[in-house]
Amino acid sequence: MGLRDRFSQWLAAWQRKRSLGHRGETLAARFLKKKGYRILARSDRQRLGEIDLIALDVRTLVFVEVKTRRSHEKGHPADAVDQAKQRRLTRLALMYLKKNGLLEHPVRFDVVAITWGEPRQAADIQHYRHAFEATGSGSCFS
Repeated sequence: MGLRDRFSQWLAAWQRKRSLGHRGETLAARFLKKKGYRILARSDRQRLGEIDLIALDVRTLVFVEVKTRRSHEKGHPADAVDQAKQRRLTRLALMYLKKNGLLEHPVRFDVVAITWGEPRQAADIQHYRHAFEATGSGSCFS
């Protein structure tokens, strides 16, 4: 691997860290920690996609989808968690539970919607506990 390739990889990683979505996930994790949640995983990648945050709220395992927008011009950030996204998150959660032997553990799906106009301004954070029920083929767990 040449210097150009290493620089390209470094630049791509740096840009990901600075992206609005990544900053939103970092802010959401801090927000949830202040509310007493224990963050277990961030950006948990599986073959079907990614779970933004996995947290523990007392004894409930919480799968958190974080949506960050600069404005409501194209709708509220939480509106982006449509039926298709809910089905995908349900499948991802089921895969995570199976992989970690947690199928009997109580779970919940939350959404954290962040509107962040300018990076140096305070963000508007809205937390939707139990935002949706498990849907689709993986909906047979509680």
